[in-house]
Amino acid sequence: MMEALEILTNASLWAAVLRIATPLIFGVLGALVCERAGVLNLGIEGIMTLGAMVGWLTVYWGADLWTGLAVAVLAGMMMGWLHAMLTVPLGLSQHVSGLGITLFASALAYYLYRLWVQVGDLPPTIEPFQPWAVPGLSAIPFLGEAVFTQMPPTYLAMLLVVLLAWALNHTPVGLALRMTGENPHAVEAQGLNPNRIRIWAVMAGSGLMALGGAFLTTGAFNSFFPTMVQGRGWICIALVVFASWRPGKALLGAILFALFDAFQLRLQTVVEGVPYQLFLMAPYLLSILALILVARRARVPEALMQPYRRGER
Repeated sequence: MMEALEILTNASLWAAVLRIATPLIFGVLGALVCERAGVLNLGIEGIMTLGAMVGWLTVYWGADLWTGLAVAVLAGMMMGWLHAMLTVPLGLSQHVSGLGITLFASALAYYLYRLWVQVGDLPPTIEPFQPWAVPGLSAIPFLGEAVFTQMPPTYLAMLLVVLLAWALNHTPVGLALRMTGENPHAVEAQGLNPNRIRIWAVMAGSGLMALGGAFLTTGAFNSFFPTMVQGRGWICIALVVFASWRPGKALLGAILFALFDAFQLRLQTVVEGVPYQLFLMAPYLLSILALILVARRARVPEALMQPYRRGER
C-alpha cells in the first residue's frame, strides 16, 4: 500500500499522465466539436489511425514535425468531409457512416504505409518531438517536472481546451455551433445555414482527431504500426459523455483515464502474483464505472444524430 502511494506522489507519474492524455485530449475535443453541432462521428478510431500514419510519413519523407501534424490535420478533415457529406445533406445513418469511415481510414492508412514505405526486420523511425522545459516554470518543485517539461503538442492540447471552452461560450461562432446541435431551426431563423455549420464542425473536429493520432507517431513513439491507436478513439467517444460535452470536463476525463493507465503500468512492478491482464483491464473498467456514474446526469444535445432538412419540423 505504501509503495502504491509513493507512486502517486512521484512527479514522473504525472508527467507520464499528461503525455498519455495528449492524444485523448485532441480526440475528445474533436468528438465534442462534432457532437455539439449535432453529428456523431464514430469514425474517430480510423481517423486517428490515418492521422498517425500521414503525420509520421510526412516527417519520414523529410518534412519537419509541425508540417507532419498539419498534413495529418488535413487528412483528418478530408475524412470528416466525407462523413459530413454522407450524414448531413444526405441524412444517412451517422452510426453506419462513422463505422464505415473507421474501416476505410484504417485500411487506407495501412495500404499507403505498405505501398510507400519499405519495411524490413525493424520498422523505420523518425526523430520525434522532444520534451521542452518552460523557462522558469520547469524549475518549480514537483509541478515543474510534472507539467512544464512536456512535448510541445501537449502544451498545444491544453491550450486548445481553454480556447475551445472560451469560443463555445463567448463567441458568435460558438453560439451558432451549440445552437445547431440543440435547435437547428432557430439557427436557420437567424439567417444561418445549419447544414453548412455541421459540415465545417465535422471537418474541424476530424482534424483534431487526426492530430491526436499524429501525436502518437511524432511524440509518444517514433514509428507507425496499424494497431497503435488501440481503442483510444472509442475511449474518446465515452469521454465526451463523461464530460457532458464540456471542454474542461473533457480534459479532466482524459487525465483521469491516463492516470489509471500510467498507474497500472507502475503498479505491475510492485504487486506480485496478479496476472498482468487484470492491470491492463483496470483503466477501461474504471472508465466504464465513471461513465455509468456520470452519464445519468449528462445532458445530450437535443438535435444530436437528427438530420436537418430545411422546412421540416
